[in-house]
Amino acid sequence: MEQKEVFLHATQEDAEQILRLYRSLVGTECCTWTEDYPTEREVSYDLSRNALFCLKNQETGNLMGVISIDEDANVEVMDCWSEALKPSRELSRVAVVPEYQNQGVAGRLMTYAMEELKKQGNKGVHLLVSKTNEKAHRAYGKLDFANVGECQLYGCDFWCYERKL
Repeated sequence: MEQKEVFLHATQEDAEQILRLYRSLVGTECCTWTEDYPTEREVSYDLSRNALFCLKNQETGNLMGVISIDEDANVEVMDCWSEALKPSRELSRVAVVPEYQNQGVAGRLMTYAMEELKKQGNKGVHLLVSKTNEKAHRAYGKLDFANVGECQLYGCDFWCYERKL
């Protein structure tokens, strides 16, 4: 049975639950997050820019997952991003509540976020994925992302993915 869900901007009331979700994923397989990232600082920053989104179970109101539209100057200046797809934005901090994992929630979060980016007038979307996160590599391939390069940032090795909206 397919769950009814709603994709919406996160609010200040969601902040604590989102931070708990981020914290719960630290140390899990393929997760490069640490106790120092992401923190309340990233949640507050995303909320202040209206750039944090939730997927919620419409019937229960329970959080299923989150995604943010990031603004990271270190990522934006990379030369692997296509000029033809500008303006483009970065999606990051994709997190799915454990009970909803392996049910396509991350893919739906990405799809909803890309629809939002397109509404905002963007031509492309890009993201960084840890080289060790095989599950994410497969998922982004299914969403027609192309691997356009690699980088090392924040002590991690990443593949750079991009796609046209």
